[in-house]
Amino acid sequence: MKKITADKNRISACGLYCGACRKFLSGKCPGCKNNEKASWCKIRKCCISKGYHTCAECERDVRECKIYSNLISKVFALLFNSDRPACISYIREHGEIAYAEEMSKRKCQTIKRK
Repeated sequence: MKKITADKNRISACGLYCGACRKFLSGKCPGCKNNEKASWCKIRKCCISKGYHTCAECERDVRECKIYSNLISKVFALLFNSDRPACISYIREHGEIAYAEEMSKRKCQTIKRK
């Protein structure tokens, strides 16, 4: 099993930190960025089409974006107690490297909802 380390390339388009995901760490998933099986993800497709690494580079508020705030994201947020918009806000405010460092320090792939 891989060790959790800070790497900005392990941040998914939606702001999750793949570097702390069990599937990624066990080698069962290459991470969202390099996962061709994740072609169903509209957020990933949008970022790739615009040349963005994450939604934090977009001028739109993710809470108002229909691609970002969809049914799947709401179910994910409920199941995993995740606040992905807070992840994007953190990246915008502090940068990708600081976010990767924070998530690796917390050993989690998302900022939890309050």
